[in-house]
Amino acid sequence: MALGIAYDGQSFNGWQTQPNGNTVQDFLENALTQFTAEPIHTICAGRTDTGVHGLGQIVHFDTVAERQLFSWVRGVNALLPPSIRVRWAHEVSGDFHARFSACSRTYVYIIRNEMNLAPSWQGRAGWDFHPLDTTLMQQAASYLIGTHDFTSFRSSICQAASPIRTLEQLTIEQHGVFIVFTLKANAFLHHMVRNIIGALVYVGKGRFPPEWIQQLLHQRNRSFSAPTFMADGLYLVNVDYPEQFGLQIYQQFDIYHAFDSLIQSI
Repeated sequence: MALGIAYDGQSFNGWQTQPNGNTVQDFLENALTQFTAEPIHTICAGRTDTGVHGLGQIVHFDTVAERQLFSWVRGVNALLPPSIRVRWAHEVSGDFHARFSACSRTYVYIIRNEMNLAPSWQGRAGWDFHPLDTTLMQQAASYLIGTHDFTSFRSSICQAASPIRTLEQLTIEQHGVFIVFTLKANAFLHHMVRNIIGALVYVGKGRFPPEWIQQLLHQRNRSFSAPTFMADGLYLVNVDYPEQFGLQIYQQFDIYHAFDSLIQSI
């Protein structure tokens, strides 16, 4: 069974189960175990960190329970805290794997670029009071598109066997005081998105020229780059899978619709 999950990351200690608990995975598996009356272990598409949000997280799990699809949504949601929601349920074949079957993942990062961060956006958006030049940041972002060694943008504790990733999309758009970054790749390294955002913000402030990003790629050394940007504004919004699994009907993510909905909800 596959589920689409949304959650407010500021309420939890990240996605993955930890000894001290209070993770999204803990709450979801507890709810599923109650709902099915059997032990449930979930596999997710992307293990988000503390403070990172999910609008399009995908999980799969094995179960002998038979329920109608709408029952998986309504029944499990009744057992979850309001900050975690099951968005949809879909029965998948045994060869489906939420992580390894994924073709790509899309993250969105939202920055409020203003003197003071509005209280209602605390934990939901990144913030910088320095005016950021989106034209310079987009020029810098162009150096990151394609297949590269992203060592300069991975965390020191990243466990990935290879730093090579293919970044398919990196767009930057301004909507009033909001700056919205959309990043799509085959996979991401630990802290890769937040490290990219941190470097682009340095360019946007005028601290470095756009070509600095190309230098960072060539240097392959994390210590030369900008600090990791805050987790608050990061959202996992979409995961793409081959058509054979039948999940494409759930994958029509519209960043502008989601962005408008997010603004209206706060």
